[in-house]
Amino acid sequence: MTHALTESEQPRRSRRAPNGGRSKPPRRRVWRWIALGFVVLVLAGAGTAYWLYSSLDGNIKGVDLDQALGDDRPEKLPTSGQNILILGSDSRSGANAALDKADVSGARSDTALVMHIPEGRTKAVAVSIPRDTLVTRPECSTSDGSTVASAKRVMFNSIYSQVGPACVVKTVEQISGVRMDHYVEIDFAGFKGLVDAIGGVTVSVDQNIHDTSSGLDLTAGTHKLDGTQSLQFVRTRHGIGDGSDLGRITLQQQFMTALLSEIKKQDLLGSPTKTYKIADELTSALTTDSDLASLKALSDFGRSMNGVDPENMETIMLPVEYDKTDPNRVVAAEPQATKLWKAIRTDAEIPESAKKSPATGGTS
Repeated sequence: MTHALTESEQPRRSRRAPNGGRSKPPRRRVWRWIALGFVVLVLAGAGTAYWLYSSLDGNIKGVDLDQALGDDRPEKLPTSGQNILILGSDSRSGANAALDKADVSGARSDTALVMHIPEGRTKAVAVSIPRDTLVTRPECSTSDGSTVASAKRVMFNSIYSQVGPACVVKTVEQISGVRMDHYVEIDFAGFKGLVDAIGGVTVSVDQNIHDTSSGLDLTAGTHKLDGTQSLQFVRTRHGIGDGSDLGRITLQQQFMTALLSEIKKQDLLGSPTKTYKIADELTSALTTDSDLASLKALSDFGRSMNGVDPENMETIMLPVEYDKTDPNRVVAAEPQATKLWKAIRTDAEIPESAKKSPATGGTS
């Protein structure tokens, strides 16, 4: 059965800045984005009992992308390079609903990153895809076997709630021509639990942030955020910059840097109980492709990335410009986006010109 879904659930609209939509571009060095297996690596080294290992192993949920996507996909890199789609999912039901002051239902992919690790695995780049980007959604199959027709000018972050994670992967592969080797999804409610388990995350902000939608209320300066405040921080958009998704991306990147830095500082080997609690929260929040859906697979993958130097990891934003029909939305800017995806497909150096985004004033 084939049917087209309507755009019944649109993300909140962004607002163009008074200066024509320009906001400070998100360009930050980040810690080990691809070290999602960090905790499980430590766990294995701590000699945790097998029954604890089995319990944690069962927490991880898997998605069989090969079965869902079939053979109509971009070719794999002819090198040892890797491409990983990382989603931060924000279900507004269950545990997440209790954390949300906004009257919003359904599930969304509030954060999307294409992580590219070139051959040699000594550096990496993460490309953030703004959630308000208009894209062409390909024809996709749903979990019940039905088919959803292709549609143009679809909000990127609506695809997850309408069709599911496999269709998000298919959409990214179609717009980029880049095959995703792996898929990692982190549920924000589990994200909250992870922050509480490690005792909070410290961030610094250079201006007051007051966002009635997310509930975040911070003064300029340094703050140690608990799990609830951290969730508010990564959701905030109206209290920072021009109120658009482009400003939110900067906060999300800043928070992930601080989170991974905090995990790195934890004395996990000296506290098996704390190690288990952190690992339990992390694995409970994870959904991966079926090839990574085990502690062993995650730890093996993390070990293969040990050569990646954090100083060589860069996060950039997909070059976008404001849509001519709807200035509250953005579209991929050309020729910058084409150059960016080509560099990733060919495992080549990304030219500076491919990082320039008209929506941020032509800066990288």
